[in-house]
Amino acid sequence: MRDSLTPAQTRELLKEVSQHIVDSVDLLTAVDQAIGDGDHGIGMRRGFAAVLEQLESQPETVEAVFKAAGTAIMAKAGGAAGAVFGTLFRSGSAAFAGRSSLDAEGLAGFLQQGLKAVEQRGGSRPGMKTMLDALAPAAAAAAKASPEGLPATARAAAAAAAEGVEATKSMIATTGKARTLGERSLGHPDPGAVSMSLILQAMVDYIAA
Repeated sequence: MRDSLTPAQTRELLKEVSQHIVDSVDLLTAVDQAIGDGDHGIGMRRGFAAVLEQLESQPETVEAVFKAAGTAIMAKAGGAAGAVFGTLFRSGSAAFAGRSSLDAEGLAGFLQQGLKAVEQRGGSRPGMKTMLDALAPAAAAAAKASPEGLPATARAAAAAAAEGVEATKSMIATTGKARTLGERSLGHPDPGAVSMSLILQAMVDYIAA
């Protein structure tokens, strides 16, 4: 169990996260087929496969690792997923500026700054059946848990994100491709929220190892 991560360990963290998303392509495709056009999984796989390639260059700081990941996602994932998750990692990376390691406070800051940037970019808010419905509660939970250390902060964020995914099942989509379904989107989780939950759970698994 790690209470802080060096830049090299942070690189390994995001490689684990990326591999988990790549391996989850079938799950994400199935979730998206229920309320979208089924391309979310393919886009996420493409974006996070690019992260794996990008991180072979071994960025020297925690901030650089996250920024490189965001740049790769934005360039390769395509569509709304590329814009949203690329923004999360690129803008959230600023929380690590001047930090020599990834700690609880940094992780909480990453989620908070990423949340703000995603809201500003897409004009969406929690409650609209998007990835924000996993990210927003995760950011709040991480901020509350941060005094307890990195493992507890990551666990709290992941648990809140998972609850957020469940909450999206009772929401009617009002943005994105799923908005055309109206009440038919009820009963299905939002694909972006599922991806957000997978990212945070992969972080927990690495930090707890």
